[in-house]
Amino acid sequence: MSQSLYLYNTATRAQERFTAQHDPVGMYCCGPTVYNYAHIGNLRTYIFEDVLKRALLSQGYSVRHVLNITDVGHLVSDADTGEDKIEKGAQREGKSVGDLASFYTQKFMENLADLNILKADLYPKATDHIPQMIAMVRELEARGFTYRTNDGIYFDTTRFPAYADFARLDPESIRPGERVAMGAKQSPTDFSLWKFSPKNAKRQMEWESPWGVGFPGWHIECSAMSLAYLPQPIDIHAGGSDHIRIHHTNEIAQSEAATGRKFVRYWLHGEFLILDRSKMAKSGGNFITLNALKADDIPPLAYRLFCFSAHYRSPLTYSPEGIKGAETSYLNLRRCLAGNSDQGTAYWQDSGNSPDHRPEAVTSLLEGFYRAVYDDLNMPKAMAALWDIVRDEKIPHGLRRAAAGKADEILGLDLIAGFPEQPVEELTRPSGAVRLTAADGLTAEQKNAIVTKVEERQRARLDKNWAMADVLREDLLHLGAMVKDLPDGTNVTIIPPSP
Repeated sequence: MSQSLYLYNTATRAQERFTAQHDPVGMYCCGPTVYNYAHIGNLRTYIFEDVLKRALLSQGYSVRHVLNITDVGHLVSDADTGEDKIEKGAQREGKSVGDLASFYTQKFMENLADLNILKADLYPKATDHIPQMIAMVRELEARGFTYRTNDGIYFDTTRFPAYADFARLDPESIRPGERVAMGAKQSPTDFSLWKFSPKNAKRQMEWESPWGVGFPGWHIECSAMSLAYLPQPIDIHAGGSDHIRIHHTNEIAQSEAATGRKFVRYWLHGEFLILDRSKMAKSGGNFITLNALKADDIPPLAYRLFCFSAHYRSPLTYSPEGIKGAETSYLNLRRCLAGNSDQGTAYWQDSGNSPDHRPEAVTSLLEGFYRAVYDDLNMPKAMAALWDIVRDEKIPHGLRRAAAGKADEILGLDLIAGFPEQPVEELTRPSGAVRLTAADGLTAEQKNAIVTKVEERQRARLDKNWAMADVLREDLLHLGAMVKDLPDGTNVTIIPPSP
């Protein structure tokens, strides 16, 4: 691909041309803490990271993608206080921590599959990497970056002068006891590397260590797991914007202090999904799951498309109206691209072009689409560029479909999947012919309901009741039927479910 990929690097607060230091490109993404269902705000981050990975692949890079599973050590407060989220979740549901983590890990994987998110190469679990975490804490201890308190081993941020740089922190503004619970910490920004198990309670998850029985701090987990599988400096580290001030700042400090080397080259962060003027969060019970959308008959890929309505670095406000609009847009986009493959054949024969030239024609058509994608994953502009192609009836239908199929390698929307060649069933009606394509899978009752509504719409058009005709078109779309009006009747293509 001739166009270069530019990404906004949180570390430099600037958009930079991406260059790979490693082959394959190392890409680490902060994964879920599996104590509950992922909400659609969480999933927005994984969608943006999936687009990033697909953009890299489209540039010809190979990618080694690591997405961790946090199944221990993430306390209710990011400031190292409160209960372990996994232990608390197990108590809530009356399960063992292992069963709880396995259940929600599986549900998370199902969400990723529903959203067409490409599989990572590795899904390391925190509980499988306790030795690596202990080894990193011991290295930090040997280098003089730690101290011991009555509840654990802590990282001394005063020993790492660059600590405040990444998040542009003003340590003087963080007052002990106000914004951060101090406990036995020496500085408000210090953080736990290893926590001691409470003396008056038995945890389900605890391990022997050189400092006593306990469990790892949340931040050390990502450092140990990322460096276990990716060469340093890691090319790309991505996550949600809420990780900048604490989690990723702490990852940088402990990783660079332990190794003496730069930890990550490019940092990318996705913004929040907003619900009722606040970020969506499980901690406040203020969240919606993907399964809830599916229960309302919203296709998961319509939510994926909804996420493309705002730049990944901008907040996106969720509303029932917005997601319904995305569903309609998604179905309309698939409707515009429906049709049998022979519609594209005539173009190549009439133009005198060989099918061998098709990739070049498609790439040329998608120049604006790729320009937007490679401009820091500007998906609103990319979608606008694709819509311009899809709606342009001067472009042969087959070429539009080919372009959409190529763009879909990045979009992941299954835009033209599920439209095989189908026989056409023609029905004669008083208001005009109705020709059904891909209707083999319908029951007689479903087919009759669609044809009846098509007839209603044909009569509305004959009466020049265009508003009613538009309403009936939308009704048909939600029944899975795409209509196209012709002088001698109406063509109806049944939309197959997304694969």
